Amino acid sequence: MAVRAFGGSHTGRFEDWRADVVFDPDSPVQTRARVVVQSRSLKMSPSAASSRAIGPAFLDSARYPDIRLDLQGLRHRGGEAYTAEAAVTIRGQTRTIAFPVDLRVSGDRAHLTGAFALDRADFGIGTSGPWNGLVGRQVTVRVALQAQRG
Repeated sequence: MAVRAFGGSHTGRFEDWRADVVFDPDSPVQTRARVVVQSRSLKMSPSAASSRAIGPAFLDSARYPDIRLDLQGLRHRGGEAYTAEAAVTIRGQTRTIAFPVDLRVSGDRAHLTGAFALDRADFGIGTSGPWNGLVGRQVTVRVALQAQRG
């Protein structure tokens, strides 16, 4: 993830997450996935931003330990290009999004990559207090999933 704050770009990575994926290489549009991320596992650069990001004013990981992305389907746009349709839940607020992804299938493996932007205010993140004006509202989230036929 990436966000503009304090005059620069700050990146982060969630280190604790799990995903359940249903994928059929013969019918990729039927793909479904549930990704559950532990909000407290966010590690940001610079590292001093991590504790503030998971604190009560932003992700509030003590009250909202899980972030969820529920992939509800893929629409084929041609070649390896698809539009992913998903529901994202952060801090108990759910929003439906659509974003471009690339899906490469090779044998029994599938690789999905894409990115989307969220407005943190849509999820009640950092909307009051002194930090609100210093942190950009748009957060870019990059997604990379790999699935293997099991």
